[in-house]
Amino acid sequence: MRAILYDTFGGAEVLSLKDTDKPEPGPGDVRVKVVTVGVNPLDYKRRYGWVEQFYPTTFPAVPGLEFAGVVDALGDGAGNTFAVGDEVFGLTRTGAYAEYALAGDIAHKPAALSFEAAAALPVAGETAQRVLDELGLAQGETLLLHGAAGAVGQVAVQFAVARGATVVGTASPANHDFLRTLGAVPVAYGAGLADRVRAAAPQGVDAVFDAAGHDALPVSIALRGGTTDRIVTIADMTAAEHGVPFSAGGTPSEQVRAHLAAHARLAVEGRLAVPVVETFPLADAAKAQELSEAGHVRGKLVITV
Repeated sequence: MRAILYDTFGGAEVLSLKDTDKPEPGPGDVRVKVVTVGVNPLDYKRRYGWVEQFYPTTFPAVPGLEFAGVVDALGDGAGNTFAVGDEVFGLTRTGAYAEYALAGDIAHKPAALSFEAAAALPVAGETAQRVLDELGLAQGETLLLHGAAGAVGQVAVQFAVARGATVVGTASPANHDFLRTLGAVPVAYGAGLADRVRAAAPQGVDAVFDAAGHDALPVSIALRGGTTDRIVTIADMTAAEHGVPFSAGGTPSEQVRAHLAAHARLAVEGRLAVPVVETFPLADAAKAQELSEAGHVRGKLVITV
């Protein structure tokens, strides 16, 4: 099969398209023919070796966490839930930037959901759901969300608004009108952020979700009155220095699969949107990661295999 591989940490130049062996399904495994792949900031962070404490790498490595595709083969005992030919989406254990992958947590893809839209859902949906649950965000509370216009941020805005919370979202001014359509109160990041947040939320901030990094934690702690309670980051690798938890997964598989199915239903019903802003062929995976690394992508980048 064709796959994107890298055998050392570094920039996008370490990625190359190569022929390699298909992963063979063992007992209980589901192998999929990958159709589309979601590109995430975590892909380039793993490529640089920045998150080894959470996601250790074995070389040669295939990037990518999320995909949509078609079940291609089943290991012994794997036929109770999925059958060959089923359209599925979710997470992979062997890397998604490849023609074939072994599935991790997956769910059936609704026929009304395109492969591109399905590949955009798993990481953004699961991450947003997990962090809002970790924060215990409830109706009537105010959430400060750093990086509100990114894929995870957009989903978090939609989930938080559905919970009855007020969302103050940081983003560049070009994304403010868009965030208003999602129900957020946008504020510009940068110098003077604390004052802008206080003006937008005179009632105070009950919880903080940092999906951006970029030194957002000190101002977040200040806005929480000096406490690190109810602040979670998925983007700042210096979190421990501030006494803030870094959320990197750990949700039980059954719960992840239930979330995948629920988020797909919401997408089909028009109650959850993760716009796909650009698609790339597998051979251009490095370009997709470079664009992701540059930031300011409003939505998802998707690779077609």
